Amino acid sequence: MSRITQPAEPAEVEGLALRSRTGGSVAFGVREMGNRTVLAVEIAGEDRGALRPADGENLAIAAKTAREKRIPLVCFVASSGAAIEEGVGAVHGWGTAAREFVTNSGIVPTIFCVTGPTVSGPALLLGLADLVLMVDDTYAFVSGPAMVRQFTGEDLSNEGLGGTSMHASTSGVAHFIVSDRDEANTLIVELLNYLPDHNGIAPAGRPCTDPVARSTPEAGEFIPNTSTGTYDIRDVLAVVVDEGHLLEPRADWATNLVTAFATIGGRPIGIVANQPQSVAGTLDIAASQKGGRFVAFCDAFNLPLVTFVDTSGFYPGKDLEWRGMIRYGAQMAFAYARATVPRVCVTLRKSYGGAYIVMDSRYMGNDLMLAWPSAEIAVMGAKGAVEILHRQASDTEREELVSAYENRLLNPYIAAERGSVDRVIDPADTRSELAAALDLLSSKRERLPRRRHDNTPL
Repeated sequence: MSRITQPAEPAEVEGLALRSRTGGSVAFGVREMGNRTVLAVEIAGEDRGALRPADGENLAIAAKTAREKRIPLVCFVASSGAAIEEGVGAVHGWGTAAREFVTNSGIVPTIFCVTGPTVSGPALLLGLADLVLMVDDTYAFVSGPAMVRQFTGEDLSNEGLGGTSMHASTSGVAHFIVSDRDEANTLIVELLNYLPDHNGIAPAGRPCTDPVARSTPEAGEFIPNTSTGTYDIRDVLAVVVDEGHLLEPRADWATNLVTAFATIGGRPIGIVANQPQSVAGTLDIAASQKGGRFVAFCDAFNLPLVTFVDTSGFYPGKDLEWRGMIRYGAQMAFAYARATVPRVCVTLRKSYGGAYIVMDSRYMGNDLMLAWPSAEIAVMGAKGAVEILHRQASDTEREELVSAYENRLLNPYIAAERGSVDRVIDPADTRSELAAALDLLSSKRERLPRRRHDNTPL
């Protein structure tokens, strides 16, 4: 079992320190990261960053200050949890802090970076963050290996229970893994370049030397000739966005769905795309959670959403249904349906059934629905439809029926006739079409009905 030594000195923060004489494991203040002003918090120090009641109070004040000043909140954390010798007061302090972090949700971006062992209450704060970075060889968990061994008999190391690779690929807690603190700082600056300081403004654009009218014929060339052929959706996305650059959170979790930050014409956007390379781009529980959360985040901070669709539906299976596919699948529909930012959807190839609807279809309320000529928009694929509708047909008859079904229904022009698709475009025009659409929609203003809050399917 490896150990990561924590510094014995009290936590310190660069820049303008606030409440600097309170001591303890929490220090915070205003500092510059890149060209952005943030409220930076350091949770570290003696006793492995154990939180006293005063530390919880400092955390709460830090979060409240970020909210009042309308600047991003960036926390660096390495903490063993509540200080045991302080009793229940330390837990109360953590609860006060958690409430302030929740109040910040959707108002200012909150980014956490795990710089050392993070256990118990501080680990739960990671679940309240918008984006989480973890430095290599750190770990985070609510209940440690000793507790797991006592209750379940399983013998796990710190890394096996809550290490970076597990949180990147299995739990989805970590959006990014970095090698050290310097790389973390660089990545945080890049993330902030896609985000506004708060929810009342749009993300700032940036200079763009990549022509928005650039033709993208190679985008369509990635699509295989057969409907069952596979390809990497990132290749298509890289052709369409500025300079081919994608910043992909949770890249190793729920790999059947790609979520990414990018720019088109210098305008920051959020991208959601099915990944045919992984389980044929079907949606499962993890992908629904990943997509729903990302859509909600982009909507909260005024990032336009561009969705690329190539999916044959929801992944079938007893295990998924028993674990709540209905509830989790609804998260995607819920997130898109309540999103008020500009939304453009592009169907590349397959778009079937319920997955077609939840991937920001016209009926989820998107602003513009585009399709490539290769798009197949239907209840299901031709083979599956024929097997259901013509069970008694011979093999020869089925082949003819499949061909007829494909010719009659599996093309985007039928959907366009019914108003489900606004325009069928050449893949070569994808970048220019998206740039024009985002420009047109930049003045979009939409308000949700007044209510206390909605009731997200969890």
